[in-house]
Amino acid sequence: MQIYRAPIQEMKFLLEAFGYDQVSALPAYSDFDLDTTVAMLEQAGTFASEVLLPINRVGDKQGLRWDAATGDVTTPPGFKEAYARMVENGFVGICGDREFGGGGGPITLATFLNEFWISGNKSFSMCLGLSQGLIDALEMHANEEQKRAYLGKLVTGEWAGTMCLTEPQAGTDLGLVRTKAEPDGDRHRLTGNKIWITFGEHDFTENIVHFVLARLPDAPPGIKGISTFVVPKITSDGKRNNIKCAGLEHKMGIHASPTCVMDLDGAEGWLVGEPHRGMRAMFTMMNGARLLVGVEGIALGEISYQTALAFAKERRQSRALDPDKRDRNEPADNILVHPDVRRMLLNIKASNEAMRGLACWVSINIDLSRHHPDEQVRQEADDLVALLTPIVKSYCTERGFFNISEAMQLCGGAGYTADMCIEQYLRDERIAMIYEGTNHVQALDLVGRKLPRDGGRAFQVFCKRLGAFIAEHAKHPELGPLAKELDKSLGRLMALTGEFGAKAMADPEMAGAAASNYLNLFALTALGYCWCVQAAYALAQGGARAQTKLKTARYFFDMLMPEAEALERMIRAGKEPIMSFAVDEL
Repeated sequence: MQIYRAPIQEMKFLLEAFGYDQVSALPAYSDFDLDTTVAMLEQAGTFASEVLLPINRVGDKQGLRWDAATGDVTTPPGFKEAYARMVENGFVGICGDREFGGGGGPITLATFLNEFWISGNKSFSMCLGLSQGLIDALEMHANEEQKRAYLGKLVTGEWAGTMCLTEPQAGTDLGLVRTKAEPDGDRHRLTGNKIWITFGEHDFTENIVHFVLARLPDAPPGIKGISTFVVPKITSDGKRNNIKCAGLEHKMGIHASPTCVMDLDGAEGWLVGEPHRGMRAMFTMMNGARLLVGVEGIALGEISYQTALAFAKERRQSRALDPDKRDRNEPADNILVHPDVRRMLLNIKASNEAMRGLACWVSINIDLSRHHPDEQVRQEADDLVALLTPIVKSYCTERGFFNISEAMQLCGGAGYTADMCIEQYLRDERIAMIYEGTNHVQALDLVGRKLPRDGGRAFQVFCKRLGAFIAEHAKHPELGPLAKELDKSLGRLMALTGEFGAKAMADPEMAGAAASNYLNLFALTALGYCWCVQAAYALAQGGARAQTKLKTARYFFDMLMPEAEALERMIRAGKEPIMSFAVDEL
């Protein structure tokens, strides 16, 4: 049961509500006004539902083929052809730099396009995400010769890219990386073993450009000794480089995404950026990837919701608790009469529409931070992006997984079967909480880096933005109650931030014990603001959408926001309930 209809009108509404007109007014994006952007979304949505979705189950069932002799990987039937069509239609490069053959589109458009690709076929979409991460790193850190050599074909999709970070002994702690890079004239020879390399080998493109973390001979220990290198599968003189897929991981989900063990045996590589400063380039890749990974939770939550809703509209089971709602012409009532079925649907709807709004808001701020002529606007936008990116990555993947599970529960036993496809979405989404920095790493990044940065300036910008909305709408007859709830949530967050921050500075274990709960509390406040923005814009526009949006916003504050009270209690409990156990008591 594959059901997906790209939420174009919802996205158009969010673009209007969160101020996309500020982006389209920038000279850099003058070709991407709202109408043009929506037209592109319509074309991409059709591609996702008509080309990517039909091969999704094929990929999950048939998986990949690896040739042990050559190291070659063959993707499932239809995948290579779909990628070629995507390149031909210009979808791959639409948001790439015009200097290198891209369309110059905004990040906001890319965020919504990525939702389509992920909803239609998450395994397939991962190739696109890895290439974009490499492009970001090269644009920021490569020299001009390297940019000319690689970016043109990466931007248009003729070539693909990877991130080769992890090793058997070095996962989150990249300071433990052992891969060696020995100087050899104008290049280096890299030797080592990388694991869990997404799309490290495949048949989509002739060439694959790997971005590899390694150590130079004089490297200091730890992360201060990491350098970054480009290692192409095919070198500029047409030779096959000594980097090879030595095997594929067998995984819970994303069966059509090759997760490779990569062996480097004197592979030719070229240093990117300064020696021993590779973590800067790595973080450039990771920051963009974190937004993309957060969108995975939204995308798979969306297709699961659509699947569950379609099932609920057809399924009859038991009698309505309210006699007036019983269908006298049928032996059982449609399950939409049951309050708990509606509760599950609305849990997904209210959280997913808020999370999509958050992703839209962050994306618009990325575009403003890069191109707005006013320095203060750029700075505030950059502060919001830095603060909210770990929240998008962590909360949206966690809530997205829960939403998929909720959709499965709604469908009962049928939801647990392969025929419904929801079980695949659940398996495919589970990894998103782990890669690109586990969700706890995101929480530590939030409390350890983003909150204290520049004297807490980003948090001040966030509070100012929410405070302005509260002040403007406090006396509005319909928005006033929402503004009051947002004010209460913001007050709780501000108080806990002060208390928690002081305790965490005095005792690092406090930060480790409470950071994840703090991030989720922060997320609920941010999502509450996103619902307030949507409700305000919907009421200003009027029509049928206005009351639906207002009711969904109220549902969020009544049924989901109370989770913050439990989180507050857990944060205040500190580390004692966790760290008081001796090892032999665990």
